[in-house]
Amino acid sequence: MAAAGGAAAEPQLEPPRRGPAEGEEAAAAELAAELAARRSAEARRLVLSPRRLWGPLPAGLSQWFPALEVLDVSGTGLAELGEELLALPRLHTLLAKNNRLGGPGSLPKALGQAPLSRSLRVLNLSGNRFAELPPALLGLRGLQSLSLGGNRLHGIPPDIQELRSLEFLYLGGNFITSIPPELANLPSLSSLVLCDNKIQSIPPQLAQLHSLRSLSLHNNLLTYLPREILNLVHLEELSLRGNPLVVRFVRDLTYNPPSLQELAGRTIKTRNVPYAPSDLPENLVRYLSLASNCPNPKCGGVYFDSCVRQIKFVDFCGKYRIPLMHYLCSPECSSPCSSASQSSTSQSESDSEDEASVAARRMQKVLLG
Repeated sequence: MAAAGGAAAEPQLEPPRRGPAEGEEAAAAELAAELAARRSAEARRLVLSPRRLWGPLPAGLSQWFPALEVLDVSGTGLAELGEELLALPRLHTLLAKNNRLGGPGSLPKALGQAPLSRSLRVLNLSGNRFAELPPALLGLRGLQSLSLGGNRLHGIPPDIQELRSLEFLYLGGNFITSIPPELANLPSLSSLVLCDNKIQSIPPQLAQLHSLRSLSLHNNLLTYLPREILNLVHLEELSLRGNPLVVRFVRDLTYNPPSLQELAGRTIKTRNVPYAPSDLPENLVRYLSLASNCPNPKCGGVYFDSCVRQIKFVDFCGKYRIPLMHYLCSPECSSPCSSASQSSTSQSESDSEDEASVAARRMQKVLLG
């Protein structure tokens, strides 16, 4: 429509806009041209500037940078890394934080069979979209540091025990609800970060991580710790803040009476009834070998499947009291009904605190607040 008193205004022409696919293709082409121009036979480190890519890594990357040892593609928007990654046999550090990785094909399937599986030492995939630990990672037998924080993980696969060289494991900021006992089969693990998850209990097997120096468990759903945690002789830092750790003595006397088989087994063990393997069926011999001693020093009893769970507080660093789980052979070991049992309970508490004070001298930092 003509403007009053003048000629009609000419329409303003806007430059054509690129669609999402066009934009990603253009960004990939631009990156490939940039890398080709920067090619270097000696370059050992390459950092890609943040941009909106989809992936995979540009074909020819391994030819342009054959000596590459450190590759940082963080914040580039990659949704897949692609097969080109497998052609970097010297790569020992891969940083791919804050991208869109996590869907099918995000990582090359042959990752665990390529030469990269022996050379890669550090892998950081934090801030992506993984809902489970990618199976391809379990073949990286030389991996020493793995970070998958801030993803969408709901669990830890038992096969993580295959990463025998792992020293640092960061899985904070996910939705993990439990820890598999197999995690204890990582002999070199020195730092374990499981903060900001939904973990409710710690398996006692974690006490087998004899190299562990730092354990971060803050902001979970823990109400107690297994007493075996005192066996982590090299532990220097334990972070527990933000957990619903109970603030007073709590005793859980839920107790299922022992079976006739367990009663018989307890009698044999406590009275030292002699027997030879040839005297009993193989399954009963194996059963008798599974007896656990009651921690009450004045009891001297044993248990198999039937026991009383009891939470006791022990001192750490002379300042904090941490709830640890005890397993007793019967309610009488914790019941205050008789003076004898009171004495046993008191002695058990005293022993627990003595045991904790030894651990306190090893523990440098306990973070509860």
